[in-house]
Amino acid sequence: MTAVMSFCAICLLLVAGKALRSALPILQRLYLPASVIGGFIGLLVINTLGTWLSPDWFAGFADLPGFLINIVFAGLFLGEAATPLKKIWRLAAPQFCFGQIVAWGQYVVGLGLAIFLLAPLFDVPDVFGNLLEIGFEGGHGTVGGLAATFSELGWSEGADLGYTVATCGLVFGIVIGIIMINVAVRRGYITDVRTYEDQDKMERLGIYRPDAQPEAGKQTVYSDSVDSLALHIALVGIAVLIGYGIKELLVVADSVAPAAVQDLKFLPSLPLFPLCMIGGLLLQAFLRKTRLDFLANHGQMQRITGASLDFLVVAAVASIRLEFVAAYWLPLSILVAGGIIWNVFTLIYIAPRMFEEAWFERAIAEFGQSMGVTATGLMLLRTVDPDKKTVAAEAFGYKQLLHEPFMGGGIWTSLAVPLVMYGKGMTVWGISIAALIIAIACWLRFFKTRNSAAR
Repeated sequence: MTAVMSFCAICLLLVAGKALRSALPILQRLYLPASVIGGFIGLLVINTLGTWLSPDWFAGFADLPGFLINIVFAGLFLGEAATPLKKIWRLAAPQFCFGQIVAWGQYVVGLGLAIFLLAPLFDVPDVFGNLLEIGFEGGHGTVGGLAATFSELGWSEGADLGYTVATCGLVFGIVIGIIMINVAVRRGYITDVRTYEDQDKMERLGIYRPDAQPEAGKQTVYSDSVDSLALHIALVGIAVLIGYGIKELLVVADSVAPAAVQDLKFLPSLPLFPLCMIGGLLLQAFLRKTRLDFLANHGQMQRITGASLDFLVVAAVASIRLEFVAAYWLPLSILVAGGIIWNVFTLIYIAPRMFEEAWFERAIAEFGQSMGVTATGLMLLRTVDPDKKTVAAEAFGYKQLLHEPFMGGGIWTSLAVPLVMYGKGMTVWGISIAALIIAIACWLRFFKTRNSAAR
């Protein structure tokens, strides 16, 4: 009955989070997701009533994020319509460059603080600095995917601290994002804003009216053969299997590698979830090659990955071990503050000098995504551009196709952790500085504008 009780508990927390958000206007104004609220409820219950409740209610919560993030990344590109690379690059290149500046800057700030300030003062490992990009740019899912890596490398508390950074990033990303939107309105940077006051009651509650409910995706097969949703879940499972196969090949490769490589334990410590993303890309390429890509609908894939992410966040926040947070609260506060300052700097200084058109709309989407999740960025963008009159939404969407394979849970995020853990912190910091300089140089060479608003 453990699985039943645990499943019921996480469902109850998610619904409780939704109910509380609908009941309290302050939570609606803050745009806090129900999953985060439900996670906080679970965290409160576990740490106050945990000794009175059966552990079966929360069994597996700590392990669930590490599993669900594989589903999220496996379905990321499944069902995506083929778009010419030329069009993607034309729209997304400046946005991609800006996203790279933000992400690499988080490594420069995070590792710089950890190596030169936090490690000497608080005796934290250098990898503590990685938590900024992992938690902010990556979010709860990325932390969950790296939990096993942290444990294998002897720093199991890294997952709890990462969840804390991710939660801070999500909350502050929304709150500061709304504040910056209000500032932008007063300064005349944007005019087409849909504020909380502009929303009707149902929209504030986060509920679609019956006559305005959008489709959750299209069914691609007849249900008398197989349910369409079941087929899509199976495709996600195949993508995960491909990713798992790649990981096993890496383990085999490590076993026959030179002793110097084996001593690093680098290949076996790579997490599974970015490999699942590669599995999804390979499966989608196979479906296109065999002209079966019509079987995978991106709308249904989004529902699968979206549901997985909601349950992931509930479990991640609820399972944070507060004793680790209490032990590291001061260095965590400094790290989070440094990350916030960097992200705000890129929003108010770099973005207006980089984007000639709709600079604030494009920057606020990136700000939300780089401090929480993609949904946060889209929520902030929807607030400032509700009717999609600018190129911001399209540019941001295409940019994610180029950005996510590398940063925010992509290949580099996964590679950087074992590298730093095995004493290469200064090397990774140097690589991050070089990458940031290259991204800025690309901006100066190709994308710098003479926008009068920037001067």
